[in-house]
Amino acid sequence: MPYPIEDKLVIAIASSALFDLTDSDRVYREQGVDVYRRYQRENENVILAPGVAFPLIARLLRLNGSDEADRPVEVVLLSRNDPDTGLRVFKSIQHHKLDITRAAFVSGSSPFRYLEAFNAALFLSANDVDVREAVMKGAPAGQVLPTEFVDDAGESELRIAFDFDGIIADDSAEAVFKSSGLAAFLDSEAEAAAVPMPAGPLSRLFREVAKLQQRERARRAANPSYEPRVRIAIVTARNAPAHERVVTTLRDWGIEVDEVFFLGGIEKARVLKEFRPHIFFDDQLGHVESTSKLVPSAHVPFGVSNTPVQPPAKLIDEARREDARRTEALAPKGSHEAAGPARSCTTSIVRGRLRKFLRR
Repeated sequence: MPYPIEDKLVIAIASSALFDLTDSDRVYREQGVDVYRRYQRENENVILAPGVAFPLIARLLRLNGSDEADRPVEVVLLSRNDPDTGLRVFKSIQHHKLDITRAAFVSGSSPFRYLEAFNAALFLSANDVDVREAVMKGAPAGQVLPTEFVDDAGESELRIAFDFDGIIADDSAEAVFKSSGLAAFLDSEAEAAAVPMPAGPLSRLFREVAKLQQRERARRAANPSYEPRVRIAIVTARNAPAHERVVTTLRDWGIEVDEVFFLGGIEKARVLKEFRPHIFFDDQLGHVESTSKLVPSAHVPFGVSNTPVQPPAKLIDEARREDARRTEALAPKGSHEAAGPARSCTTSIVRGRLRKFLRR
């Protein structure tokens, strides 16, 4: 009888998110695949240290009981390694006593294409290219960023925090804000306050985690001394009156979260520092870069917050004129021989101005 993977909350994780592969990655980038392969073999029995997503995965797996009917979570390793170089990863998994037995080693190809085959509700990786490609193809994925978070291994509670727009819900409301401003956004949300938001890229993960939370609450109802082990928070830049649509959406989905923060521009890191989630999901890289210093965080490159901005035509024209002016100024009088090097120099300056605009 086939294993009922379709009945599980499945997290697909890359070794780069589960373990600290800083040294291994440096060898691969600086010395190439052959040296990397030799390095992994020589260090096969050197146990890898926990990575950014390790606390999340360890706690999710602890929710499983010994009976098969009480095992709602499955974690699958998706690795760019081949089975030979990936052996070190599995030895580290065994050393850390993580109940991960299923894996796909794809020898350098894109692992995210197997997400549907494994029924994965989330793919976590430190590889931004893999994550962006996955999200572009409609898959639920997040890139973990380095963190200084120190996990309390003795804690049994699992805490997960979600942004709302662009994560749980789609980016339609956020698009109004970015295109028309705050006033138009507030007007639009007030008019649609009773209309649930469309689902976002991690809506399925959110619903599945909510089911785990409901299981824990049911155990507490049956045994008042039992301490539920799953806690969910929403941390959003929305505030009143735009808060109502969040509540409408949660009611429509039949989900009750433990904590919701309507911050209205307050830095998210301030509340996450106290909540101490084992993962926080946000669609804006700037938010994640701030929060990742304190708590494990994942960037989900979805929607309007991640759409490249086209610089205004006026800026491009100004840059071209400046390019021509500097080229002419740097070229020796009566000669055009230096135009090539001069143009290379000034073009880099102009491109720098454009890059500065695009990062705003």
